[in-house]
Amino acid sequence: MKKWFAVIGDPIEHSKSPAMHNAWFEEMAIDAAYIPVHVTPESLEAAVAGFKTLGASGWNVTIPHKTAIIPYLDELDELAAKMGAVNTVVRTKDGKLKGYNTDGVGFVRSLEEAVGTHHKDKPVLLIGAGGAARGIAFAMQQQGYTNLTIANRTVANAQKIVDEMGTGRAISLVEAEENLADFGILVQMTSAGLATGNFSMPFSLNRLTKGAIVADIVYNPLMTPFLQAAEEKGACVVTGLGMFVHQGAIAFNYWLGEYPNTNSMIAQLQA
Repeated sequence: MKKWFAVIGDPIEHSKSPAMHNAWFEEMAIDAAYIPVHVTPESLEAAVAGFKTLGASGWNVTIPHKTAIIPYLDELDELAAKMGAVNTVVRTKDGKLKGYNTDGVGFVRSLEEAVGTHHKDKPVLLIGAGGAARGIAFAMQQQGYTNLTIANRTVANAQKIVDEMGTGRAISLVEAEENLADFGILVQMTSAGLATGNFSMPFSLNRLTKGAIVADIVYNPLMTPFLQAAEEKGACVVTGLGMFVHQGAIAFNYWLGEYPNTNSMIAQLQA
C-alpha cells in the first residue's frame, strides 16, 4: 500500500519540505507521497484525528503547532519531551502516534558538516530563546558542546532554558554585543529575518572576531542580512539550508528506516 506523509502549519505555502521529500522518494524508488496541509490552530485536534483515520504514516509539524500538538500524541521521544516541542510525528507499528524533534540534531549535523567536529570546546552564543533555541541548546549540549551562553531580549526566558539544561548562562542582547569577541560560534535563532525585507539585526556585529563561525537557522533566504554582515567581518558563515535538509532527513529516517542523500539535496535547493 502506498504510504503518505505531510507537513502541517499555518501558513504552509512557503514550505520546501514537499519538494524535498518527494524528490527523495523518487530518487530512492519509494512508493510514497508527501503533501502540504494548511491547518489552523483551532482545527489542529481534528486534523490529527483525521490523519490517524486516513492512515498517514507520519508528518512534520511547523509553526505554530510544535507545542500545541503534544496533547494529541500518544508518546514523546526524550529530546522532544525535554524541548516541549515536536516537529515530526511517527505512526508506530501498533498505530500509536509518537512525537520527535529533529530540529536541534539537524542543526548540529549541518554545522559539523560545514565546519567539522573539532569546535566543541569553543564558547557558543545562542541568540534567541524561542522553541528553535530550546531545541538547538539541548541538542548541542547532548552532542558535547559544553560552553553555551543564551542571549535574549527577555533574559528570564533564556534563563529558563539554562536552568533546564543545568549548565550555561543567560545574558541580555546588550551584554552579548559588548562581549562578542569572547565567542567562537554564534547561532542566530530569533524569528527576525523570516519575512523578506523585515529583518532587524538583534545587535551590531562590530566586535565579532575574524574567523568566528556564524550560523543562522533561517533557510529562506539562503544568506540572511545577519550572515552577510558576519561574512563582511571575516566570519565563516553557515546558512540554515543544511539544518533544514538534515532535520528532514532525520524525520525521513524515523519514518522509513533509511537516510536519504543530503548532499545532493542541498545542491538541488541551492540551485
